[in-house]
Amino acid sequence: MNVLILLAIILFALMTWVGGMKGVRSFIALFINFLIVLMAVFVMNDPSGNPIIIALIACGFISAVSLFFINRVNNKTVLAFLATIVTMVILIFFIIILTEQSMIYGLGEEESGEITTFNVHIGLNFVQIATAVIIMSTIGAIVDTAISITSPMREIYEQNPDISRKNLFLAGIRIGRDILGTNTNTLFFAFFGGYMGLLIWFKDLDYTIGDIINAKVFNDELLTIFISGIGISIVIPASALMSAYYLKKKKKDIVLEDKK
Repeated sequence: MNVLILLAIILFALMTWVGGMKGVRSFIALFINFLIVLMAVFVMNDPSGNPIIIALIACGFISAVSLFFINRVNNKTVLAFLATIVTMVILIFFIIILTEQSMIYGLGEEESGEITTFNVHIGLNFVQIATAVIIMSTIGAIVDTAISITSPMREIYEQNPDISRKNLFLAGIRIGRDILGTNTNTLFFAFFGGYMGLLIWFKDLDYTIGDIINAKVFNDELLTIFISGIGISIVIPASALMSAYYLKKKKKDIVLEDKK
């Protein structure tokens, strides 16, 4: 516990030193989002609730905290929030279908061994639980990508207000291409870093490549990576399109008001 407190203090000091007040707000946002996730888990434990709806509501609050609390309410955060919501609405259909078709819900053999003495009939829909987990696993990458598109696009527009809507949109796409590969690789290596022990265990159990690929616990995480990558790919053009339309429309409205 002392080590965790020490690391939290070091993290707070570094975030404050580098980011100033925004760094302080970012540190506080970590704990606020942690509380949101905990509350969502407690509410999901009620059999009368729908875990998918609860996860979507929780993701909305997490997005709002990550964008509006840290970066304040402005056009770039509002556009990033809207792009995030649109992306999640599109993704939800893929997530539900893939979760049912891939049958990754429930516990894998590697995870269920330690709880064989307990009753697993908890009265919850494991398909909905698995879908909710994937939804909440993708929100961080999507929000991060959205704000990474809308923020520089606003800077480009402020530096060159005469840029056409098409060129502004293409500038956002070029920015997205630069961060697409790095964000996807971040998700990929985060998975292998977190599950390195499991992969070593697979080797000790003499699992073949086919056994590893077909393992439920492996497919679960890999599916999350793929869906997160799809979400990142969708949110890039969504953010660029919304930003280009809004920024140019805003200038047009100002010109019309001046003529009046």
